[in-house]
Amino acid sequence: MFSITLKLMKKSARMLIPAGIAILIGTAFIAATFLFGNAMNDALAAQNTAQLGGANYVISPDSGKDLTDKDQDYIYTRTVNDFQLDRIRATEGVKDARASYAGSVTVTRGNKHASSYVITTAAKRTLLPVTITQGDQPADSNEIALTKSVADQLGVKVGDRVTVNSQAAQYAGKTGDSAGNTGDAGDESAQNADGTSSHDGDSDAASGASVSSDGANTADSGMTVRVVGLTDDPNGAYAYYGGASVLSDNVITAMAGSNDFGNLPVYLVYLDIDDASDTAAASTVKQVSTLLPKHFSVQSRAALVEESVKSMSSGETSITTIFLLSFGILAMLVAALVIANTFQVLVAQRRRTLALLRTIGANKSQLYVSVLFEAGVLGLIASALGVGLGIGLMAALCQSGLMKATGMTMRLVLSGPVFTVPMAFGIIMTVIASLGSARSAAAVTPLEALRPIELTDTRRAGVVRAVISVLLIVAGVALCAFSVWQMSENIAGRDSMADKQYPLVLLAAIIGCALIFLGLVLSATFWLPVLMRGVGAMVALAGPSAKVAHANIQKNPRRVAATGAALLIGVTLVSTIATGAASAKQTMNEALTTRYSVDMIAAGTDMTGKQASEAAKVKGVQRGIYAPTRMMTMKDADGKSLSVLVVGVDGVDALRKVVRSDLSGVTIDGDSVLMPKYSAATGKDIPLDKSVTFTAGAAEAQADAANGPSGNDANGSAENGNGQSGGTQTLTLKPRKVDYRRIASNYAAVAFVDASHFTNGGIKADGHIMLMRIDAEGAGVALNDVFTNVQNVFSASAGVTVTGPVAERTQWETMINGMMALLVGLIAVAVLIALVGVANTLSLSVIERTRESATLRAIGMTRGQLRRSLAVEALLLSLVSGVVGVVLGTLFGWLGSYMVFSLYGDTVFPFEWATNGVVLGVAALAALLASVAPARRAVKTPPVEALAEA
Repeated sequence: MFSITLKLMKKSARMLIPAGIAILIGTAFIAATFLFGNAMNDALAAQNTAQLGGANYVISPDSGKDLTDKDQDYIYTRTVNDFQLDRIRATEGVKDARASYAGSVTVTRGNKHASSYVITTAAKRTLLPVTITQGDQPADSNEIALTKSVADQLGVKVGDRVTVNSQAAQYAGKTGDSAGNTGDAGDESAQNADGTSSHDGDSDAASGASVSSDGANTADSGMTVRVVGLTDDPNGAYAYYGGASVLSDNVITAMAGSNDFGNLPVYLVYLDIDDASDTAAASTVKQVSTLLPKHFSVQSRAALVEESVKSMSSGETSITTIFLLSFGILAMLVAALVIANTFQVLVAQRRRTLALLRTIGANKSQLYVSVLFEAGVLGLIASALGVGLGIGLMAALCQSGLMKATGMTMRLVLSGPVFTVPMAFGIIMTVIASLGSARSAAAVTPLEALRPIELTDTRRAGVVRAVISVLLIVAGVALCAFSVWQMSENIAGRDSMADKQYPLVLLAAIIGCALIFLGLVLSATFWLPVLMRGVGAMVALAGPSAKVAHANIQKNPRRVAATGAALLIGVTLVSTIATGAASAKQTMNEALTTRYSVDMIAAGTDMTGKQASEAAKVKGVQRGIYAPTRMMTMKDADGKSLSVLVVGVDGVDALRKVVRSDLSGVTIDGDSVLMPKYSAATGKDIPLDKSVTFTAGAAEAQADAANGPSGNDANGSAENGNGQSGGTQTLTLKPRKVDYRRIASNYAAVAFVDASHFTNGGIKADGHIMLMRIDAEGAGVALNDVFTNVQNVFSASAGVTVTGPVAERTQWETMINGMMALLVGLIAVAVLIALVGVANTLSLSVIERTRESATLRAIGMTRGQLRRSLAVEALLLSLVSGVVGVVLGTLFGWLGSYMVFSLYGDTVFPFEWATNGVVLGVAALAALLASVAPARRAVKTPPVEALAEA
């Protein structure tokens, strides 16, 4: 029987190809998902252990859970001296040892400055976690190997001299001690400060200020060092910092604010041990272990890699794999509908053959098993090809280097699940999809061998299916209605389950949508053919081709329902995501607009007027105000202190140009201050007396006095513009409240005063702010471009930040667009399989209607009319299912948006014309393309031969 089945498969190979393609795509996606997870695991493990460099063993803290706080304190206060590096290096079998310490420095050459992450050097470059691409690693005093990017930024090459400095070095020089280590001990990623110091012979131990070989004081001008090499970070050990420079011991000691390298805090030491012999390596490790402080041990690199992979197996990588795998399963479910259609037609076509087999002795179970065997063989072959395709696609991705932009170098890593899971899925889903057809085959009687073949499906959908579908839909609607009711009660301020159990209410809405959708898919056999019949009746008025298409599409309602449901799943999901994304953007835009009164704000201590002028010229910036600021404090009428950013402006007319608020009837003069009605911190009304007093702290006032502000005497006592003197600056004004919001969200309030308070010395500015009104649409530019260009203007000033609704809106939209593109891209796999199903349905219909097509040709239907009838049939299948999917997806998207975004403001319920239009357009185009091959087959055979063949 199996040999007969294989011969039948060979004869029907052309009919099985579309179903095989559907399985291939689904299994390729699943295989690629596992390969991607493997590559991510491998890349992250390599990245996590990249800081080991060429080390094959590491001295690290014990990971025992019984360590006390005292033990932890002991571990993280160990210094280089505690590890006895000289004795470790002298141990037989140890090639080199490197203590791990790192930090950040500023590198200067001329008037150019750059920041660089720095690490300790080693005797052999193989032990470094970075690669020396030119020159050599630092070996003597006052040497540095710069990252290539920093060298390019400063215009430096090997042999040049640069100046390095750090906050810790400056602090140590000013305080006269060696406290303030800000380096990173151990993992080269954390900042520490334990007061340890280091000695290199070129330091001033008495003062604590490190001095370079040419006598330059580190605290003032830094250390002058020679560039002996350039580094690269191919393994991403320091991808977050853009690579790492390597410093000689004396320089990194000075940059840590210390004067003795032996006193630098470390808790990781990397070892290069001769491991040619396992016995010798174990002996070396044992000897090194006797030299270590308590709670430290020697661990192999292989053990560290294994621990790294284990730690990630329950983390983000597995979540990513599961997330992607869910879309692969969705693709296989859609493929199952295509497979089911194929086998239904195969069994119907072979009905006479199956009856003849029954006549010569085959029993029902043999016919049943033969169909399942055929499905299993198809699933095996297609799945194997799918796994091969998945491996090929992942290999191409790894070789392309596209993932390098994320800081990861990925490689192809094969594993058991890459082969077993997709093939098991492919075979099992194919067999399950063929169960209905197998039952039909087993039901064939020997007498049917004498009957003419009737391929039209006359079976009625089951009552049980109808009842289950109705129950699912009713339950889903009830859950959705309950969720909406609870959210509306919560928004209205009444007692609601959404107030205390919001996740449960949201989950109820999600389950409700899932039940409705599942009920509609199960009942598609009932309503989808009826819907297509109604639409087809109107289309039939267009001519004979449309009338034939309308008649043909009614012949097999079960297949129409299965094909339509496959496309319905993909389109509904795409439309849901698109609608939700559009609603999220518009709702958040509205919320941001009501929460901010200024479109975009740039603020910082090192902002310059030149930068403000350049920002005002950026295309899309309609107006801008550049103003001085001072952070001050005040007390409201209830005696509560508020931090206030005081901004000096030239009258309220200037403010009206940028602030989107009703400022009519408001003035700003020397005696008044414009205050917001509500606090940005609490959102509550700010109670104010008839006058408010703003105060700048004593420490700030003393700093101002030391810098010689206007009105300071020789002793440094400050006198402000109000004639007050002493350790504080104060300003008392009459408040006028207006409802403007979140000018600068870091402060409870932003107050506007007359600019004269800053120019006459009453308030000393400690920063500047630029308020901008944006009109990107009027300027014909994208909002994101405006934001980016303004950021670029202020990029030279590290202390300037660009915020406001435009900034938040840009970041929000970028995030949503990225997520939407990812999800739609993943769901596109299911849509592609569904469109393959449309082509499959048409092909099967043409095969079934060979005699009918021949008869139509014989009575005068032209080839063009026959082609058009198939094209109309394909369009009916795709567009009706697509439109239903768009409607469902839009409703689901609106419900989801209401459940999530009503918490942030008034929810917007948009219809995503662009995305939905593209989806329907793609479905229509694909349907037309899908009709080409079947139409060619239908018109290719002459009517006489077709009648004879049938």
